[in-house]
Amino acid sequence: MPRIELVEDPEKGTLDTLTPLPVLPVSTKAVIQDAADGLAVQSGVNEKRVELALAEAKRDPSSSNKPRRRLSRWVRMQLWFTTYRKFFSFIITLNGVGLLLAILDVWKYPRQYTGAFILGNLIFAILMRNEVFGRLLYCFVNTCFAKWPPLWFRLACTDILQNLGGIHSGCAASGFAWLIFRVTLIFIDHKDNHDAVLIAGVVTNIAVSISIASAFPWVRNTHHNIFERHHRFIGWVGLLSTWIFVVLGDSYDLNTHSWNPDGIHVIRQQDFWYVFGMTILILIPWFTVREVNVDIEVPSPKVAILRFERGMQQGLLSRISRSSIMEYHAFGIVSEGPHAKYHYLICGVQGDFTRSLVNEPPTHLWTRQLKFAGVSHSSTIYKRGIRVCTGTGLGAALSTCLQNPDWYLIWIGSEQEKTFGPTISGLIYRHLWPDRVCLWDSKARGGRPDVMKLIKDAYHSWNAEVVLITSNWQGDRELMEGCKEAGIPAFGTLWDF
Repeated sequence: MPRIELVEDPEKGTLDTLTPLPVLPVSTKAVIQDAADGLAVQSGVNEKRVELALAEAKRDPSSSNKPRRRLSRWVRMQLWFTTYRKFFSFIITLNGVGLLLAILDVWKYPRQYTGAFILGNLIFAILMRNEVFGRLLYCFVNTCFAKWPPLWFRLACTDILQNLGGIHSGCAASGFAWLIFRVTLIFIDHKDNHDAVLIAGVVTNIAVSISIASAFPWVRNTHHNIFERHHRFIGWVGLLSTWIFVVLGDSYDLNTHSWNPDGIHVIRQQDFWYVFGMTILILIPWFTVREVNVDIEVPSPKVAILRFERGMQQGLLSRISRSSIMEYHAFGIVSEGPHAKYHYLICGVQGDFTRSLVNEPPTHLWTRQLKFAGVSHSSTIYKRGIRVCTGTGLGAALSTCLQNPDWYLIWIGSEQEKTFGPTISGLIYRHLWPDRVCLWDSKARGGRPDVMKLIKDAYHSWNAEVVLITSNWQGDRELMEGCKEAGIPAFGTLWDF
């Protein structure tokens, strides 16, 4: 079996037919025409097989296969300069100005209390990626701003929630810059400082720099295991060296050039409490790690369907691993609701880990019981919406439509029922068919559709307020450009930088 590039972000999905195929023009409204005679349902001894119906799009003679019109620079700039980049740029600029003033000795406070700027940035960076904090933010928005505020305000809420990573990256990079400044000051005044403090500062710099470098998108997306090992384990080394750096720095008296063994003095310093907060935020998710039972259905060599006990809210994602601390992989959760008996993960074969789920299905997996929220978790604040996905991106999209009758699903793939099996097909058939789903089988239809036509038709006929898209990089880019040009509010896959 040829090796497929690993994509670990559960919001990325896959578009099996992304290679250029004849685009089928569609009528102004995609209609469901062919119903299946039955659906593959497993109930006790009896099994009755049925196929899911396909979304049959009629040919429209008036449409033609024209090349895509190039977007204006302003539209492309809007799509490129996302809220993620706005957050990142603002934080870097703000810290950069402060750092410059400190270097020029115009602003005295940072030179005396540099640790507050280092650790303040780092603790905020960690906070933005903490599952508890993220869930609390989503809970606040979903509870207080569901449906009643103006649409622009709700769109802004979703935009901010989706792009908190910009604050994470900006604060991490800024904290690293302040750390370099701090160690430089110690080196300049090395005669007044103890060598142990300088060494601890250098080690902390190295650890933080490796952790940041390993999180660059091209490393994270193409070498997931390298990213995880360095970002996590070197990050833990960085946390330990930060503790040592802070304790040594606050224990050494620059006036008497001697160590102060009084621990009370260290505890009274703000640096101590910053590091203490960082440690708590890092440890909280690990307290929820459990080994749980899993049942695996392998409907095809391309996909494994993992079934876990208990239901889940829509829009959540789960991290799973074969070990307690290594190689965690995130997938969108499919569930009929919080009170359902099971929830499912759709794992496409895209690398060694997912391939092992098909070839050597485990009976137990490690997971964090505290799930983290994706952009779909904010779908409850909208009156009506469209959920678009391709391939295994269905895993991040399906729950939103299963649990909310005001959401419509457009799913583009290849031989969906054969590939994804009766469990997923059954969920779609029982809850969405035939009024709230448009399925496009690219193999049966001879190619992929004009997806933007499908989105426009569904958006207007469904009276939707927003479109959420889960696809790969090229598919997401094309659809986001199309929605922007058409004036349709849309949120796509987050690719960071």
